[in-house]
Amino acid sequence: MSHYRTFTADDAVAWAKQHGGLANPEKLTHAEEVGDGNLNLVFKVFDNEGISRIIVKQALPYVRCVGESWPLTLDRARLEAETLIAHYQHCPQHTVNILHFDQPLAVMVMEDLSSYRIWRGELIRGEYYPQAASQLGEYLAQVLFHTSDFYLHPHQKKAEVARFINPEMCEITEDLFFNDPYCQHERNNYPAALESDVAALREDSDLKLAVSALKHRFFSHAEALLHGDIHSGSIFVAEGRLKAIDAEFGFFGPAGFDPGTAIGNLLLNYCGLPGLLPLREAADAREQRLADISELWHTFTERFQTLAREKTRDQALGCPGYTSQFLKKVWHDAIGYAGTELIRRTVGLSHVADIDTITDDAMRLACQRQALALGKALILIADKIDNVEEFIARVRQYS
Repeated sequence: MSHYRTFTADDAVAWAKQHGGLANPEKLTHAEEVGDGNLNLVFKVFDNEGISRIIVKQALPYVRCVGESWPLTLDRARLEAETLIAHYQHCPQHTVNILHFDQPLAVMVMEDLSSYRIWRGELIRGEYYPQAASQLGEYLAQVLFHTSDFYLHPHQKKAEVARFINPEMCEITEDLFFNDPYCQHERNNYPAALESDVAALREDSDLKLAVSALKHRFFSHAEALLHGDIHSGSIFVAEGRLKAIDAEFGFFGPAGFDPGTAIGNLLLNYCGLPGLLPLREAADAREQRLADISELWHTFTERFQTLAREKTRDQALGCPGYTSQFLKKVWHDAIGYAGTELIRRTVGLSHVADIDTITDDAMRLACQRQALALGKALILIADKIDNVEEFIARVRQYS
């Protein structure tokens, strides 16, 4: 039985040789720690020709971006590995492949995605991947349907919900999405010039009531096995290809949460584009983000409907018209969760480069204000927007 220790680059090489499944593991020579997230160590393991071949990822027993003052369960590594393994089973073309997982060491060995790029960085640069939105919609449809009551036997579903209980990571989401931005909290992080806008959030009783309902559904609606943190920074893209990574927030929750956070991040890019690209390029890229949202949602719903027609196992859930009714609820939830993503990424602890890398202070502030206004509006009117075309029209009102 192995015991936990923090990995070095040499440890990563040894682990990749042993568990990477390569035909010639002896050619692996060195590793480089490349983790730029908030939680983990990530090593790229290279061969003797300098080509990255394997990724080794280890969870740390604390939040990396804060330090040991914020301890964190190592069980999140198990939950991440098992979430990705489950998602890979249902959508291997769009999920990173976990080659090996060691629970005591909280270490995963996974396929190398060096031929891919992080989608967020590509969006910031104005690079367009025509199939990315539809591929993300396909991923969400496959993994959410196949882990839901539409597909799983009730006994299996209940057992899976218990297996994927993730209280510590869910608490982070609950605080950062639904608590911190709507009160005065030391984790919040925003410029002084936004104080009046943020104070308005704290004082808006209708907004806080709507956020309370979203949080309650996050608590109690165990509808499908979520990725739990699916945003443009946890998606790798290449020409004609897309892979989801980083699922340590995985748990059974409301099916609208993952589409909502994905849409919210596309909207964050939408808000930031005027400060990232020249005027005409920014306008064109904004229209493309709205088209991406439309394509993502239409692909998701069409594929989910097809899967439901072909594979629904529960007699009641197979009743004609029920899937459409369910997806309408998922849509309204997704809009609300997109709004909370816009607000928490502007006010809270964890921001996005789509806005934070804008160099002009006045422009960055204008983009932040737009993100807050749009996020607030979406939360308040989520139940009144019945389709993606109406949603896009509403977004344009805040441009």
